[in-house]
Amino acid sequence: MSIDVVTHLNFRGDARAALTFYQSVFGGDLAVITYKDAGNVTEEAEADQVMWGQVSAGNGFRVMAYDVPGHLPYEPGEKPFFVSVRGGDVEEISGFWEKLADGATVVQPLGPAQWATVYGMVKDRFGVTWVLDVLPPYIPS
Repeated sequence: MSIDVVTHLNFRGDARAALTFYQSVFGGDLAVITYKDAGNVTEEAEADQVMWGQVSAGNGFRVMAYDVPGHLPYEPGEKPFFVSVRGGDVEEISGFWEKLADGATVVQPLGPAQWATVYGMVKDRFGVTWVLDVLPPYIPS
């Protein structure tokens, strides 16, 4: 038996925009269920916000997100988590990096690191910090 680990992102009204952006970066399919779709509207102004959403791509990328309703507390925090995207191809990872970096704050530029062929950290325009890297092939000692 196996499990999948999927990052679940919490927003306050930006979940659809964030998921659409991540789909434009990584490709795949976008699925969204709004509070209205689910018959779970507590505030009419939030009816079209995301109750459950996901981007799932054939390359293995998957992320989930929702909009925290206004009646619940929401503190996005400064750095509550990082989302790690690790691949085996520098060109592919660099392509993701370029798209994520659009409108973002670069924390660590993408480049060689002691532990990785390339490594970089970027805080995207939605406040999510991403770590992207390509590990070198294992060389036994």
